[in-house]
Amino acid sequence: MPKGEGRVVAQNKKARHDYTIIDTLEAGIVLQGTEIKSIRNARINLKDGYARIHHGQVWLINIHISPYDQGNIYNHDPVRDRKLLLHKKQINKLLGEMKTSGTTLVPLKVYLKDGYAKVLLGLAKGKKQYDKREDLKRKDQAREMSKALKYRNR
Repeated sequence: MPKGEGRVVAQNKKARHDYTIIDTLEAGIVLQGTEIKSIRNARINLKDGYARIHHGQVWLINIHISPYDQGNIYNHDPVRDRKLLLHKKQINKLLGEMKTSGTTLVPLKVYLKDGYAKVLLGLAKGKKQYDKREDLKRKDQAREMSKALKYRNR
């Protein structure tokens, strides 16, 4: 997790289930008008979102930010593509890793830090079905062990 992370507004829990997260990266989001107010009200959905590098810029795609209730004519398209703010070196590094290893960029969470909306991107590799089942089995075993230890120590 990034150092000094602020209030978490939205999390993509399905991403950790569907992907193996190799590396994480913090990026700023370019927002328009009333979108930041909707984010502050936690009216954002990361479920089907992903990031893509296009012409040397990183874009956040398929993220839904609900229109602000008091925004009337100043609201924007809820699922428009949003530009992410990263350094050129970071973009080039991501581009190189994505080309060689067959990975993708997935938004893991959106949070507010010093008044700005930030997104935590994960460089992810897709899991196979048997990997997902193995992870669930491991979680269940850990839960059962902690439960047994809890009752044993009473």
